[in-house]
Amino acid sequence: MSSPGSTPLPGSPPFKVFILDDDADLRAALQFSLELDGFTVETFATGEELVQQAEFPEIGCLVVDYRLPGMNGLDALDQLRRRQIRLPAVLITTQPRRSVRQRAAAIGVPIIEKPLLSNALSEHIRRADPRFFNHP
Repeated sequence: MSSPGSTPLPGSPPFKVFILDDDADLRAALQFSLELDGFTVETFATGEELVQQAEFPEIGCLVVDYRLPGMNGLDALDQLRRRQIRLPAVLITTQPRRSVRQRAAAIGVPIIEKPLLSNALSEHIRRADPRFFNHP
């Protein structure tokens, strides 16, 4: 998942990736892959668990599935935004409806469709990480 031409800036604060997905296998695979790439990762199975997280770092990224039991991913993001948690986010889902695309666009959240076959997710996360300087 490393991006050629990316270098961590020395002395940078830690960057944490929060993964919200009800699929345990996908959560584990994403966590493994992102940790290999040097990120600290915390996972959640439900939107309620993520929203109840007491503290979030100043820098990080949210990787949020849309379709979840109970609260969907965009509703979880709405609740976090109301708490003034403004971490960059990426919505992952399969075949999002137009209304989901419009709602995500309205809050500035890109969508990456499942299955996650390319490195699009890691590239979005890396762009959100101020520890990295990406060369053109």
